[in-house]
Amino acid sequence: MSESDQDWDHSGPERLYVITGGRTGSEEQAELDLVTLIVALEESQPGMQPEHVAILRVCRSPLSVAEISAHLALPASVVGVLLADLLTDGRVEARAPVSKLPDIALIEAVIHGLQKL
Repeated sequence: MSESDQDWDHSGPERLYVITGGRTGSEEQAELDLVTLIVALEESQPGMQPEHVAILRVCRSPLSVAEISAHLALPASVVGVLLADLLTDGRVEARAPVSKLPDIALIEAVIHGLQKL
């Protein structure tokens, strides 16, 4: 390993700048929040950025932006920039999280039953 490799801080802001190409956001990124589910639509291709490849690999089944951030050990803002690239290229799909609310009648029945105890 060369001396310059030893000086490179793998968690420093310089690495994050290189990963995002200096970009801080886009219109697609504004539509993403931490609970937006991402699913890969295709496999990685030779020559792709390693972080893009990692996202496609972990998103074979839907993952939230927050989960992707944790898997890659990158800030969510950086993951958002990378996801915007993949969304633009059609390599991933963003889905709203499923929010199934409980049946109100069931909750009322449970409360009524508990009150009878």
